[in-house]
Amino acid sequence: QVQFVESGGGLVQPGGSLRLSCSAPTSGRQFSIYDMGWYRQPPGRQRERVAHISGGGTQVYHDSVLGRFAIFRDNAKNTLYLPMDSLNAEDSAVYYCNAVPVNEGHWGQGTEVSVSS
Repeated sequence: QVQFVESGGGLVQPGGSLRLSCSAPTSGRQFSIYDMGWYRQPPGRQRERVAHISGGGTQVYHDSVLGRFAIFRDNAKNTLYLPMDSLNAEDSAVYYCNAVPVNEGHWGQGTEVSVSS
């Protein structure tokens, strides 16, 4: 089973920045068709979607990350990005990418973001 592959996480101090990347199991035209999103699951909390991008590039953000995160896609590279600025402790979580709505069979391992001083 082919899964999304997330990368770019790490340990960062409050106020810092990271850029997450996601390699999609789909390719070419197939990737470009799907709405995509970034999801995160903080410790002890439910998974939530933080950003959503349509196949046409329309972006929607969760209020908690609005103005700090961005979502971009490079359809030619089958890649999804999440640049994150002004990180705070509430952003600490394992971050995943998936389609919107999710394809339950394609969850990857995620990439962990830890914001701590």
